[in-house]
Amino acid sequence: MKIAYICTEKLPAPAVRGGAIQVMIDGIAPLIARRHELTIFSIADPLLPPEETNGNICYIRFPKLTYETDVARALTACKFDVVHVFNRPIPLSDYRTSAPQSAFVLSLHNDMFSPLKITAEQAKRALDASTLLTAVSEYIKRTVTNRYPVDPQKVKVIYSGVDVAQYIPVWTEEGKRIRQAERQAYGLTDKKVVLFLGRLSKTKGPHLLIQCLPLLLARHPEVVLVIVGGKWFSDSSGSEYIDWLHQLAAPMTDRVLFTNYVPHSHIPKLLLMADVFVCSSQWHEPLARVHYEAMAAGIPVVTTNRGGNAEIVRHGETGFVIDDYQNPHAFFEAIDYMLTNRREAETMAKKARKLVERQFQFHHVARRFEAVYIEALSSLSPNR
Repeated sequence: MKIAYICTEKLPAPAVRGGAIQVMIDGIAPLIARRHELTIFSIADPLLPPEETNGNICYIRFPKLTYETDVARALTACKFDVVHVFNRPIPLSDYRTSAPQSAFVLSLHNDMFSPLKITAEQAKRALDASTLLTAVSEYIKRTVTNRYPVDPQKVKVIYSGVDVAQYIPVWTEEGKRIRQAERQAYGLTDKKVVLFLGRLSKTKGPHLLIQCLPLLLARHPEVVLVIVGGKWFSDSSGSEYIDWLHQLAAPMTDRVLFTNYVPHSHIPKLLLMADVFVCSSQWHEPLARVHYEAMAAGIPVVTTNRGGNAEIVRHGETGFVIDDYQNPHAFFEAIDYMLTNRREAETMAKKARKLVERQFQFHHVARRFEAVYIEALSSLSPNR
């Protein structure tokens, strides 16, 4: 098959600026390209040439201001069997007009059918233009099927994944060596490390971890909260919220470490310095890919019962899921449990690693997408 990937207009591919969608594409593209001819469209970036070929993958990059128009023009010139549009339903009908012979797959990584993002008319056009849809979680699938009269069979849930070879479990000899080196680099050798990793926004909730820190320090005086992330992917500039985080942390300045943005390539090592990883999301999280990463690294996970998070983190089995997600004391209780019951926490972490190995590797994701492409192509008229 000739397959086209259309990335969003936010970040380039490969993931030189980070981004969950771009990281996933980087993971599955080489696997898809083993059997198919793959073209990836993304926005231009100073770090990347306008066009390049890597094996059986062709990258074509257009300026952000004219991105959708340029992609539509390219679809007219190139004949693709399947066009996979990532997370942007609104321009899909125009793309379909440019390539009426192609099957179109729309993958949803956020609630893109929210009335705040798309009108009912635009949504209908996108759904009519899509041959099939995929969603990163059952929660995201419901954001479509609960709003519009779309056949649930038309929306396939395909969870994301990781390359487990890049995530060395913390209990292995190599994992222990990396853990020691990372902790030394950050001056955390003798500390209990609670790790937050994500964008620094109120919807991600890192303020709740700072607010619960006094309680944690009373029980675990050696605790340090490490907050990894910036205002946006590859952006460590300030914001009013980030200023507030620093104000909250000021009385405990030696117990809160802000690292700013860290390139995604370093995340597998960075995770290993943690004793507990916490996703404190306050919004309806589609299903943050950092869960897969922490689970692959063998780090005990605490998350919130928001959106799709609890679909892969099973409370008491592969981590802890907090229902009372706005309450700092709930985070204290969950983190304290993990730090106090180390053997049980390790058991959950090992189960989580096995779950990732069985179901959430990039080769699983690629195989599931390939099945969707085959189904989408076979559903088209034989006379296309």
